[in-house]
Amino acid sequence: MRYTPTSASNHPREDAVVPSDPLEISDLIVDYDIATLRPRPVSRSAVVARLEANGQRSAARLVQGLPASNDTLDSEACGAALLRSHIELQRLSEEFLQADRLRAVLVPLLQALRDSGVKPPLRVVDVGCGLGYAVRALAAHGRLGRDVELIGCDMNVTLIEGARRLAEEESLTCELKVANAFQLQQPGHVFISTGVMHHFRGDDLNAFFAGQRPGYAFVHYDIQRSVVAPLGSWLFHQARMREPLARHDGVVSARRVHSTQTLLSAARSASGFTCASLDGARSFIGVILRPMTATLGARAELWEPLLRRLGPLRSRLGPTR
Repeated sequence: MRYTPTSASNHPREDAVVPSDPLEISDLIVDYDIATLRPRPVSRSAVVARLEANGQRSAARLVQGLPASNDTLDSEACGAALLRSHIELQRLSEEFLQADRLRAVLVPLLQALRDSGVKPPLRVVDVGCGLGYAVRALAAHGRLGRDVELIGCDMNVTLIEGARRLAEEESLTCELKVANAFQLQQPGHVFISTGVMHHFRGDDLNAFFAGQRPGYAFVHYDIQRSVVAPLGSWLFHQARMREPLARHDGVVSARRVHSTQTLLSAARSASGFTCASLDGARSFIGVILRPMTATLGARAELWEPLLRRLGPLRSRLGPTR
């Protein structure tokens, strides 16, 4: 399981053969042992062969150009490429007002926890935080309450080191950890993420939600699935991004996003929470105006208090599952 979201792409029709389930380079060039969090060696030729077999020849050429020693990808070079990609990815979060979207849901959600008697501190954990943009933005402007602890987790040391530097420069009160978000010594009360869910398939998606059972709720944002999402992603990344890895993975991300039905089914069955979509597109205009949608879940006993606190946001919820 990898909790490292990325971004971007080269062209929506980069290959003659269009794979049914395209692969993101960022998922292939780094690997971590979940138990120890130590990086494992990655064979460049194996990654290239996998991409070529999947019909992604331009992605294979990009990986072939990465530094390697005895066919083992240089972990520092790969980490640096991911860091550059995440710096560019932050632009996407800023332009989509992602911190504002999260805050709008977290404020009533945290109040529902207080109403239900959950003892502070209330820990909000960002799964696969990357450079920690969401955590840092919420720490700076979130207005979530003094009884809230913000924790960002990622398995990539380079990204967390960069996130810590930024948090220190900004004098922010938040924690950024090289850790599995579901194995913290003090478990999270609320789990959040942005652009992470599409990285998981099948059993891995179920495991992602199952890991959140000890918590009380989750809010996971991802790209709104639609026929126009890949084109929109390509236009944005061509205009705003320069890192080849970032440019590649953005369109692939838009093509890999799950349907609302898939996410709700996995979330409900694996976590046992009451779940609903938030800002799911109900029209073509909705896709354009709300490029991100969320999977919202909470323990059954917390759902009614949450609905009471959501206010106008309640009308933007889909059916519960």
